[in-house]
Amino acid sequence: MADNLSRVDGSRVLADLNALRAIGAYKTGVHKPTFSEPHMRSLHWLAQRLAEAGLAAEIDGIGNVLGTSTKPGRKLLAGSHLESQNYAGWLDGPLGVVYALEAARVINADPNATGAVEVASWCDEEGHFGSFLGSRSYVGGVTEAEIDAARDRSSGKTMRDALREVGLAGRPRARCEPGRHIGYLEAHIEQGETLESGGLAIGIVTSIVGIWQYRLSFTGEQNHAGTTRMAVRRDAGLALARLCVEIDDRFPAVAGPRTVWTTGRITLDPGAPSIIPGAAEMLFQIRDDDPGVIARLEQLLRSLAADASARGPCSVSVERIRTGAPAIMDPSFQEAIAAASAACAGGRSLRMPSGAGHDAQILATIMPAGMLFVPSIGGISHHWTENTEDTDIVTGAEVLVDACRRLLAS
Repeated sequence: MADNLSRVDGSRVLADLNALRAIGAYKTGVHKPTFSEPHMRSLHWLAQRLAEAGLAAEIDGIGNVLGTSTKPGRKLLAGSHLESQNYAGWLDGPLGVVYALEAARVINADPNATGAVEVASWCDEEGHFGSFLGSRSYVGGVTEAEIDAARDRSSGKTMRDALREVGLAGRPRARCEPGRHIGYLEAHIEQGETLESGGLAIGIVTSIVGIWQYRLSFTGEQNHAGTTRMAVRRDAGLALARLCVEIDDRFPAVAGPRTVWTTGRITLDPGAPSIIPGAAEMLFQIRDDDPGVIARLEQLLRSLAADASARGPCSVSVERIRTGAPAIMDPSFQEAIAAASAACAGGRSLRMPSGAGHDAQILATIMPAGMLFVPSIGGISHHWTENTEDTDIVTGAEVLVDACRRLLAS
């Protein structure tokens, strides 16, 4: 299949990615929150490119872009997302969308190809309004009530208002047609340094971690910072800090080899320099691809909180606010990516789990799914300095297109 590599236009792939980079540019990255003007402009840019590639393109009622083919035969779905984190990188999401677009251009126009590639850009993978809203909507996992309740995490704007402002209110939400696709394939930057440090070109994703998120609330007593003796204080902020340290001390003994945990946000109430915090809150996250490990860590987290409450002087409560089951990538997809890597990248590949969440884990609940990674310079992501070498980008496109051919022909 290596003789088909010439049909992948690396210059076109890079030009497409840079065109998207220019929309909502911020320093060397982008700022494209969900339903912002740059995000919507990117969706319309993609819809036009899909139409030019011979696909019927639509933006649905939740902001997904779907490019479908009338070509007979087997169909493979591929894609990623186009919105970004705030002031973030230019490849996180668009890389997978442009690779899918290139695969559709190359394969769907080939009279010898078996079947066709269809393209998806899933809305709000980055979670400005919720958790994987676009891909979950496509698989039937989002209710109208959830859309009613969703609010932008930065501005507080309701999702209904946002949909109305960008002209999507009242449009139907696309749903997966059972049996239409043989599976879903997604490409992404690694967002880590494993590939780069190993001199490797392709990561073959074996699994995607589950993400569990918690809200820990600490209740003490608000009082004057100058007149309240240290011995009688009920400082909720101090109780939070102590539990953070205890978590970091105790979790390693229970964690798996790839478990990570993060305190991503701390809030003190009322948050003034001359007032002892009467309340505090931390948002805490655990990631692993083994549900058994997560269960042990959650049990330990609740035990530590209960012990802290019993000791006083502040009380602690734990609320689980998000769960995400890990997803295993389909073995046949892994094999297709490995074979494509051998043909297109000299076999410089590694099988590895994904420590970040991706739409592929949602699609994996209804169809076979696979993912491939390309290297990230310095392992940086979710920051405007995120980058990948052009040669690695083009190699990744060649591998994805070759993997699509193999999957459609199998």
